[in-house]
Amino acid sequence: MGSDSLACSGLTEFRNFPFHESIQVKLKENRSMIPIRTSERKAEVAWFSALCSDDYEFLGVPEGGLRSSYENCGNIVRLADSHGFQNILLPSGWIAGQDALTFAAAMAPQTQQINQLVALRMGEVWPPMLARAIATVDHIAQGRLCINIISSDLPGLKESNEIRYNRSSEIIQILQQMWRADGPFEWKGSFYNFSLPSTEPAQPYQQNGGPLLYFGGISPAAQDLCAKHCDVFLMWPETEDCILATMLSLSQQAASYGRQIDFGFRSHVIVRETEKEARAAAERLISKLDLAKGQEIKNRSQDSQSAGVLRQDELRSKSKDLYIEDHLWSGVGLARSGCGSAIVGDPDQVLAKLNRYMDMGMRAFILSGYPHATECDWFARYVLPRIPTCRLNELQCRLVPRPVTPLTTAVRR
Repeated sequence: MGSDSLACSGLTEFRNFPFHESIQVKLKENRSMIPIRTSERKAEVAWFSALCSDDYEFLGVPEGGLRSSYENCGNIVRLADSHGFQNILLPSGWIAGQDALTFAAAMAPQTQQINQLVALRMGEVWPPMLARAIATVDHIAQGRLCINIISSDLPGLKESNEIRYNRSSEIIQILQQMWRADGPFEWKGSFYNFSLPSTEPAQPYQQNGGPLLYFGGISPAAQDLCAKHCDVFLMWPETEDCILATMLSLSQQAASYGRQIDFGFRSHVIVRETEKEARAAAERLISKLDLAKGQEIKNRSQDSQSAGVLRQDELRSKSKDLYIEDHLWSGVGLARSGCGSAIVGDPDQVLAKLNRYMDMGMRAFILSGYPHATECDWFARYVLPRIPTCRLNELQCRLVPRPVTPLTTAVRR
């Protein structure tokens, strides 16, 4: 699949009949059509905290009260925690706001049950020290930590996909091996060469492989990286046939490496008591948007020209009313890179859309809305209690009772 192409591969067996029937019919015929790691029909439902200047009442109109301050971002995390969301994404970028890992360390003692999904751009920190920093926060959070692997350009530096993804692959392997190793550790690679007398400083609170690694990217190099090394593949909003095609392809790639992964869906959401009210809220969100200002904001992101963003842009350009399919509205992408669409509708319609994704094999949702605290309230009131939920790191035995680590009860050396 070409990085800039909208064409969806992997759908050969479905092309002879309408897609909305294909999901239901094929899943009934063969429930293992898309092999996934978490077979139980539950989903980890996460919210989003706007650490990178991405909180608005009117999209593209910056407001002082919604800046990415510690106060505003912290309020979103505490609110999502109190509402019962199982996770929250903390993004990373070279934009005025909060450093994700530092912020997660500060928030961990202030929350009761929520995991934090921390976005980390590979290459910014010397890998042994990155492993130690992650282990530190994992202990502070008592295992309520996940990592979102980012491979976009480092701030101020442009590199090829090959360099970025090869470096990310090397760093991921270093982290995973250090989290499992006991004793001396040596690494000789293309980007890093070092020898350590001990891996004790890198030992995380979570066991059986350490924190789960989430990853998103639609290019062939990105998908191969996830298939080889990561645990959850995150997808931005596209039409359901494109999503299913990617899931089929990536599950096959993972199987070629002797692995299974889970799939997650990153989307905005606008839910109101009626569909009419939800659609009006969507229109209100972009009612003051200057398209040139929106493009300027969008271009600030280091992933604004990524394959996934360009595919969403193409889908939006082909829509007549910004809806790329039923209840999936692409207006957010007019002023935002990354995730550019929202599920829009009344509670039953939003739930039905999420259920369709779960039937396809989605086991994680990362949702958001504008303003993030306000939309968090709406979704928690109308939809969240109706979804069968889980924490993936608990299901996959990463979070175990009373782990023995150098910072808990292991014998001091």
